[in-house]
Amino acid sequence: MIQISCIIPAYNEAPRIGAVLKTVLGHPQIAQVIVVDDGSSDDTARIAQDHQGAHPHLQVIRQPQNGGKTAAVAAGIAASSGSHLLLLDSDLLGLSPADLGALIAPVARGEADVSISLRRNAPRIWRLIGLDYISGERVLERAALASQLDQLNALPRFGLEVFMNRLWIARSTRIAVVAWPGVDSPMKHTKLGNWRQGLTADAKMMRDIFRTIPPQHALRQILAMRRLRVADPPQPEPQPQTERNPR
Repeated sequence: MIQISCIIPAYNEAPRIGAVLKTVLGHPQIAQVIVVDDGSSDDTARIAQDHQGAHPHLQVIRQPQNGGKTAAVAAGIAASSGSHLLLLDSDLLGLSPADLGALIAPVARGEADVSISLRRNAPRIWRLIGLDYISGERVLERAALASQLDQLNALPRFGLEVFMNRLWIARSTRIAVVAWPGVDSPMKHTKLGNWRQGLTADAKMMRDIFRTIPPQHALRQILAMRRLRVADPPQPEPQPQTERNPR
């Protein structure tokens, strides 16, 4: 048996976080939910806190200022108590309980050491090779990252995923890739309102990734992770189409 703490870092995700929490809260395999509001200027924290009365296992941490995803996740890990972590982005559209169960299942059954999502709108190249190496949705043992909090807090704002990849590869970790055929992550230009801001945000993210690992190491990570991938687990059925921008 594994006990799962779900960590949801969030920054200005008021239009989307409510739908994510509706799916996560009450899920039978999730014992603890931690939302880390990363200094949002909108109602993200309030929306999360509105769920606490009905869900006492939900904890909302408010960072005093925006410090980036890696630091937000580190704060969530420090407050978590489960044997395993479910890391979940706060902006997902179309997420269902079946998707969460599918991501948890390979680790819970001992078929893999970790699992990672492959969303419907992941870049085409990642879907062709069957791996999104910077996917933010992952299941892993808590101890694997809890012992690395100092290193996490020293990383760039968006260095988390490639840092985890490096740990997994060094430890020959068995990786399950779980397709999420009904789940999307909105593009940054959609969330921010224009192409220029979206491109700037994407460039900053890639800069942080390549500050964590050299660009040539990204391809090495992808090839190594594909070698560590276990046989495909059963995939969740696509869910009926729903409103993509709940408000």
